[in-house]
Amino acid sequence: MKSLLSILVVVATLIAIWYVACIPMNMLEAAIQADRAGQEVTPTSAPERRKMGRLALTFKNPSLWSEVFEQERPQLPAPHQVGRELWKTTFAMKPRLKGPKPEGFDDRSSLYKKAYAVYATFATEAKRSLIYHSRITLSATLLGFAFGTLLGIILAVSIVYSRAMDMSVMPWIIASQTVPILAIAPMIVVVLSALNVDDIIAKGVISMYLSFFPVVVGMVKGLRSPGRMQLDQMMTWNASRAATFWKLRLPSSMPYLFASLKVGVAASLIGAVVAELSLSQNGGLGARLLAGSYYGQTVQIWSALLAAAALAALLVWSIGAVQNITLKRMGFAR
Repeated sequence: MKSLLSILVVVATLIAIWYVACIPMNMLEAAIQADRAGQEVTPTSAPERRKMGRLALTFKNPSLWSEVFEQERPQLPAPHQVGRELWKTTFAMKPRLKGPKPEGFDDRSSLYKKAYAVYATFATEAKRSLIYHSRITLSATLLGFAFGTLLGIILAVSIVYSRAMDMSVMPWIIASQTVPILAIAPMIVVVLSALNVDDIIAKGVISMYLSFFPVVVGMVKGLRSPGRMQLDQMMTWNASRAATFWKLRLPSSMPYLFASLKVGVAASLIGAVVAELSLSQNGGLGARLLAGSYYGQTVQIWSALLAAAALAALLVWSIGAVQNITLKRMGFAR
C-alpha cells in the first residue's frame, strides 16, 4: 500500500509539472490565436512576441494561460489531451478485421459478443489504432529479445570458459555499443532488404544489437560470481567442467541474468522503435512517431511515446514475475 501511494504521489507530481510546463511552451501560439481573435496581447506586435522569451511572454499575458491546454497542435500537449488521444486510438476505436469472423464467435449470446469484442479490439487491423501498432512493435521486440538473449548467453559462456574469447571478443562487444543505433539501423535495413529478408527479421536484428550487450555483461558477471572456495570444493568432488557449469556457475548467474534481461528487453523495444523509423511503411510505434513528426501532430507523438512506455513496463514486469517464480523455486532469498 505504501509503494502504491509513493507511485501515485510521483505520478501526480509529474503530471502537475507537465501542466505547468505547458503554459510557457504553448504561450506563443496562444498569443497568436488571441491576436487574430482581436484580444489584447502584450507586446502588441508579432515580431516582438517572437523575440521575447516564453517565460516573459507568459508572465505578461496571464489572461491567456487557460488557452494553452486545448490547442490543436501544441508544442507540448497537456496530459488530458494525450489521455484523450490514447483512449480514442485504443479502446474507443471501431475494430477492423481482415477476413471472415473466426469460427466460434458466431454465437449471438452476450458472452460470445463480449469475447469477440475483446478479440477484435486486440486483433484490429485499423491503421490508426495504437493497439495495432503496439502489436507490430511487440512482435519485433520479442523476436530481437529472443535473438539477443540467446546470443548473449552463448557469448558469455564462451568468454568465461575461453581466455582467447575474453581477450579478443569482449573489447569488441563493448566497442559495438559505442556506435549510435540511429546510424547503423538504416544500413542494416538496406543490407537485409537487398537480401530479401523479411522486415520483421530486420527489425529483430536491430533489437538484438541493443539487447544482447546487457545479457553478455550480466551473464559473465554471474558465471564468475562463485568464489574460489566454491570452485575448489567442486574440484575436490572431482566435478567435471560441465558439472561445475550446470550445478554451480549457472545457478549462481540467475539473479544477474534476470537483472540483465530486464535491461535487455527495454533495449530491445528501443531497437524495434528505431528500426520502425526506417521501415515505417509496415507500421509500429516508431512509424506512428514518424508520422506524427511529419504532420506536426505532437499529441499523436506523445500518445505513441506513452504507449511504448506502457509496453516496456509490461515487458519488464513480465520478466520480473518470471524472475520471482524462478528464484523462489531455486531457493534464492528475496
